[in-house]
Amino acid sequence: MKESLRFSGNLIFILFLGLLLFSFAMFQGGFTSWFLFYSFLPIFVYHLGLLFYPIKNWEVTRNLSHHVIRSGDGVTGTIRIRRSIPFPLYYCICEEILPDTLKKAGNHKDNYRNMAEPAKLNFSRDVKKIIFPSARRVMEISYKLDDVPRGDHHLQAIRVKTGDVFGFVKKEHIFDLRDQLVAYPNERPIHLNEKVSSSEEGATASYTLNLKNTNVVSGIREYAPGDKFSWIDWKQTARKNKVMTKEFEQEKSTDILVVLDSCASEGMNPLAFEASVEMTVSLMASTGKQSTQVGLLTIGEKVVYFPKHDSSLNDSVNQHLTRIQPTGSKPFPMKLKEELFKVGHGNIVMLLTTRIDHGFKDSMQQLKKRSKKVIVLLILPAEKISRNEHMLIQQLKSEGVDMRVLTEKELMKTPIEVSRT
Repeated sequence: MKESLRFSGNLIFILFLGLLLFSFAMFQGGFTSWFLFYSFLPIFVYHLGLLFYPIKNWEVTRNLSHHVIRSGDGVTGTIRIRRSIPFPLYYCICEEILPDTLKKAGNHKDNYRNMAEPAKLNFSRDVKKIIFPSARRVMEISYKLDDVPRGDHHLQAIRVKTGDVFGFVKKEHIFDLRDQLVAYPNERPIHLNEKVSSSEEGATASYTLNLKNTNVVSGIREYAPGDKFSWIDWKQTARKNKVMTKEFEQEKSTDILVVLDSCASEGMNPLAFEASVEMTVSLMASTGKQSTQVGLLTIGEKVVYFPKHDSSLNDSVNQHLTRIQPTGSKPFPMKLKEELFKVGHGNIVMLLTTRIDHGFKDSMQQLKKRSKKVIVLLILPAEKISRNEHMLIQQLKSEGVDMRVLTEKELMKTPIEVSRT
């Protein structure tokens, strides 16, 4: 309807100008009047041709350099226009109609300096290019999307505008072109001061940097190149007349459950939440490389659980963490209490959240009863940590909860330093 009204208005205006000049030449007469009329005829014919020229028949395609990237990376797009009738055009404006999911910057470590003011990373991203096609049949326009944020982004359409040099005739058409751009959360190196592990003979969790527990001797064997000098069992060496070394009990990996708080709340810091998702991916990758079996539990409006012992879930975990957003109306501590049955006895729980309160403290007390160890990674801007939160952190630490606070200072480092507070 809108296009029909625009077409009718343009047609009436052009015909009116032509009739006006013709009437002027007829009534005025003389060389000058007719000269003006005949000089206007080519322009009149061009405008009529442009008015009836069907730009909707153009063949428009989009090509992206990558369809799967990491958050904060860039992607190059190329719009290709092919037309069968090379009608001369003065200008052509191509605009990529971007989804709202691309109206913010992606995660770079330097962006965390703005954690206290996350609104600075929101901006109006426009992709609009102007070209002067003349009579070319094929046109190409390239653009780049920088700092693509985490998420599943759907490019759906391209708007093309053209018109005459005077602005009498303007034509516009939206071409339906669908492409998917997936930006996975960043996986960053993490420096853990200690590695989570447990001995086969003990039931409590321990932290150690060694792959072997040198306090528990399980047997002896002949010396092999690479064995430490301190491992030599001198009594057995003298008895058997061979160099014998102690054989230590190999540590077994500990089951770890990573819990991500994805519950929405008033005044939630979106950049801190992005950091918690990034840390979740990085922690799962880091602990997985230590032959540790890792599970994931995300708690929001919907609770999603990825059990351990299933390596085929890696793609599912990545896709879930790519699309996850804060949702729900219930507070996280209440939702966590409802899901405690999924935290099996003996697990080490690593919980990532962006806020704590007295309800959180109560849920940690219950969680600690079901787990060997509870490690909480609290992600907040340094200047936004209140006195009440400082008190809660100290109380949780005194009750045996391993509290670790990550601010913009730690998140901007490479690797990220995850140390005890």
